[in-house]
Amino acid sequence: MKEEINQFVNQQKVWGKEAQKLREIALDCGLNEELKWKTPCFDLNESNVAIIGCFKDYCSLSFLKGVLLQDSENVLVSPGPNSQSVKYWKFYSLEEIIASESVIKRYLFEAIEIEKLGLKVDLKKSSEVNFVDELKEKMRKDKKFKIAFLGLTPGRQRGYNLFFKGAKQSKTRISRIEKYESRILNGQGINDCVCGLSKKMPGCDGSHKFINK
Repeated sequence: MKEEINQFVNQQKVWGKEAQKLREIALDCGLNEELKWKTPCFDLNESNVAIIGCFKDYCSLSFLKGVLLQDSENVLVSPGPNSQSVKYWKFYSLEEIIASESVIKRYLFEAIEIEKLGLKVDLKKSSEVNFVDELKEKMRKDKKFKIAFLGLTPGRQRGYNLFFKGAKQSKTRISRIEKYESRILNGQGINDCVCGLSKKMPGCDGSHKFINK
């Protein structure tokens, strides 16, 4: 697993050094690292605590239960207005991460304590939706996924459910759920922008199609 994460870091053309530094900080806090959803994820006793993200204009450290953090420095933001659990910290340079190392560790230790205490995010109840069996099974097996999915707005939940339901075969429905898992964990809807280029945030306006063109 360590080699897979090394490969992830080395493949980052822009944010490799920043991702490596965030990784070192997380490991210094005693967290275990795994490559999940194609990105470094740090957990405590198999409970996901934080995730590194590398985007076009910044890299980030997402806290799966960020809403429970005190955020004394007021640095955390939500992936979108409809996210009920995840919050993340954006970084724009290696120097910024180095200067903030002690604060980052403080946030991580607080997130670790939240897991040790077994604290839960009080999610708003969604409207009744008849989820497809494959989605129900995914939520039954994956607690973090369930928290993230039920933390979405009813509209976003319905959007995903309709998309998953649209596949005729069970294996295709499972494949679709796996493909969009990282979006769901980040509190994003199926039609939300993930490249950061949209002029109609949080929705996608197709700007990603013109990257590197």
